[in-house]
Amino acid sequence: MKNLFFSIFILSIVSCSAQKNTATAVKDEAGNLVGIANKENFMAEPYNAWFTPNYTTYETNKEVIEKLKPLLKEVTIKGFMGTWCGDSQEQTPVLYKILDEADFNYDHLELITVNRSKSTPDNLQEGFDIERVPTFIVYKNNKEIGRFVEFPRASVEADLLKIVSGQPYKHSYED
Repeated sequence: MKNLFFSIFILSIVSCSAQKNTATAVKDEAGNLVGIANKENFMAEPYNAWFTPNYTTYETNKEVIEKLKPLLKEVTIKGFMGTWCGDSQEQTPVLYKILDEADFNYDHLELITVNRSKSTPDNLQEGFDIERVPTFIVYKNNKEIGRFVEFPRASVEADLLKIVSGQPYKHSYED
């Protein structure tokens, strides 16, 4: 009996932690995802029409990926993108490919899909100053250390490396 209660306890802990990164995005009236999304959302139709080719054809810089691997273990990322946005369709698959190759822990990524007004019904964008998408905000110790906005200065992985390594970095719209 004791083992049964212990098993149920462990199962409930695992179930709760597995739900942490669960997608809640839904299609809006225009067919765009709005809410918290994950890679699986983008691998399904109709989003796979842009996700899969942009993911598979992007060639990462392996040297930069190796430098990123240990540094990405210390950060969390909150991203905002629109499935209707060409830049988001291009850069989001690239981000996922980089994170896959760097063995990133996806429990440390929250990706929010927004409508054309860059908002969600639950106001998940509130307080994050989202003017353009995609925007990927990088945090270390719960403090923002940098953000990637719309398109890279050099490449997504090179820009991320600058952010996570503490090098000077300004996103595409900073002076």
